[in-house]
Amino acid sequence: MNAPQTATNVADAEMLMQSTLEAQRSDYIAEGGVSAATRRDRLQRGIDVCVKYQDKMIDALNTDFSCRAREVTLLTDVAASITPMKHCMKHLEKWMRPEKRPTMFPLNLLGGRSSIEYQPLGVVGVISPWNFPVNLTFGPLAGILAAGNRAMIKPSEFTPATSAVMAEMVAEAWDEKEVAIFTGGPEVGQAFSGLPFDHMIFTGATSIARHIMAAAARNLVPVTLELGGKSPVIISRDVDLQMAAQRIMLGKTLNAGQICLAPDYLMVPEERLSEVVETLKAVTEEMYPKLLDNPEYTSIVNERHFQRLNGYLADAAERGITATPINPANEDFSTQEGTFKIPPTLVVNPPEDSKVMEEEIFGPLLPIRTYKDFSETIDYVNAHPRPLGAYYFGKNKDEEEAVLKRTTSGGVTVNDVIMHIMQEELPFGGVGPSGMGSYHGHDGFKTFSHAKSVYRQSRFNIGKLGGMLPPYNSATEQTIKMQVKK
Repeated sequence: MNAPQTATNVADAEMLMQSTLEAQRSDYIAEGGVSAATRRDRLQRGIDVCVKYQDKMIDALNTDFSCRAREVTLLTDVAASITPMKHCMKHLEKWMRPEKRPTMFPLNLLGGRSSIEYQPLGVVGVISPWNFPVNLTFGPLAGILAAGNRAMIKPSEFTPATSAVMAEMVAEAWDEKEVAIFTGGPEVGQAFSGLPFDHMIFTGATSIARHIMAAAARNLVPVTLELGGKSPVIISRDVDLQMAAQRIMLGKTLNAGQICLAPDYLMVPEERLSEVVETLKAVTEEMYPKLLDNPEYTSIVNERHFQRLNGYLADAAERGITATPINPANEDFSTQEGTFKIPPTLVVNPPEDSKVMEEEIFGPLLPIRTYKDFSETIDYVNAHPRPLGAYYFGKNKDEEEAVLKRTTSGGVTVNDVIMHIMQEELPFGGVGPSGMGSYHGHDGFKTFSHAKSVYRQSRFNIGKLGGMLPPYNSATEQTIKMQVKK
């Protein structure tokens, strides 16, 4: 429906983005109220292009990662983009209804009525990451379009083939006054983040989020930040270890651990350490009997992140920390060509100041720490920045309650990892360093809407009845007396 947005240099890109923003805002204002039918139509077009372009997305993501399984892309990018748009279409009319609120006494008795009406914000900027580039573009877009907004998108430069496919999809599905996408490097991203949007959502690293927030602040643009952090996994003494290990390693090896909610480190009872290590190795070997020429095991996205993760391992080796790669076929990873694969690697009892414990890992490395008393796990989590997710495996309800009530994280999954993100009616978001704001489902609709307070006054002259109309009199004193008391 429109041509992909391109520019020859950053200055041209900035002018193009600014003019697109102005065009979208003008068209939004001219449209007036955005009907449910229009919103459904825009969402349906998004679903249609995701279905149509699924093969291109598979090829593009396999190119960008140098090795990424068809099934991974279909599950985590294609299906995970379609599901939220379908969910929004199903519930849209219910969400759009005005929400009645109680009216204060005595105005409620005199006919006053209060309500909330959800109004589109206008134009929303979306800065999406490279790890799940389609899902983390089209997922937020579901809530943005359901709320009646227009959108401008800046995808990651780390996945250029996928960005190019998404540009085709956006151009085919929507007019540029509805949705527009801009590709380019960090300079384009910097200019994009400084635009005077009505709202902006950024998914990515905490370090970059500081710059995004500073740029948005110059125009007082409210932001939703979806970040990450070191999501802990706490394993109880009474755990079904086989079950826990399988679920943990699925979460850690999916997309080679390049997931904001991936388990970042384990906390296990010290007497079960060796059993935990052996079980983790066994379940991983079942999933991946070989790695290098296995198309189901994803590569690290690029050399920069490959070197970063190897730097963590080099730091561990220098310190004499035990790091055990899970490499069932004993493959020589130094001979790999065209990919940046790293085997799942267990790092046992690393010290606090090691890189694997200081930095978010975002890869297939898994530190394991031990505890004697369960309270140590709660103290440890609370002594560190609040994570995006926290995970507890066990049957002890007191321990589970301690994790839920005494630690703070964006979300929690009990007896699994990551799965809370798949529930469309659970808000997804972080807290503190792991993010601010949330979206998904109804919460996403509300995030991208303005909750406008509406009060409809009764036919009575309330000012006169309540003594608020000068000259003040005994009715005034009675009103004050009713309100100013313990």
